[in-house]
Amino acid sequence: MASSFVVGDKFRNRVTLLLENPDASLPQGLKEELKGLLEKPQPTVLSFSTARKLKKHLEGKGHPFYLYELLEDCSLHLPEFVKPPRNPELVARLEKIKAKLANEEYNRMTRNVNTQEISRNGTLADFGHQVQSVKAIVVTVFNFLVTIVAAFACSYMGSQYLFTETTARVISAVIAASVVGLAELYVLVRTMEGELGEP
Repeated sequence: MASSFVVGDKFRNRVTLLLENPDASLPQGLKEELKGLLEKPQPTVLSFSTARKLKKHLEGKGHPFYLYELLEDCSLHLPEFVKPPRNPELVARLEKIKAKLANEEYNRMTRNVNTQEISRNGTLADFGHQVQSVKAIVVTVFNFLVTIVAAFACSYMGSQYLFTETTARVISAVIAASVVGLAELYVLVRTMEGELGEP
């Protein structure tokens, strides 16, 4: 929190004039504070208490300039925040708690992993079963696509006897291919459910 000003050249010049003025009749304590302030090297810091004393004196004596005029080129002096050192016991406790939480998280993530199953399933025969299942899925998808394309082609070629316009032929072929695709998809889903053991 700010408790002082950093004064500029304008303040220094006006305070020098005020100190040299014999009619100023500054109190001795304030005069010494201001002289000490001017003797300090830049940046010079003026405390709020000294500023209050100066303001009170200027108001009481009716001087031609006021405190706000003196402080025109001043800025607030914000002291640097000094971070207090951390308690080593607290740091050690926090590290223990972090390690414990990380361990619990790791155990929670790996609680359903069985290393014996991993080593048992890592055989070449198991790899062959996986390849066969992938191969069956690829063949099924390819068969599905070929069936839809063939239904579209047959409908397009066969509709030339019913329609003379190309757009009508394409629309009828798309409808026929969609119906065949839905029927094929239904059969595919029922087959998959049978393989998984569901009714």
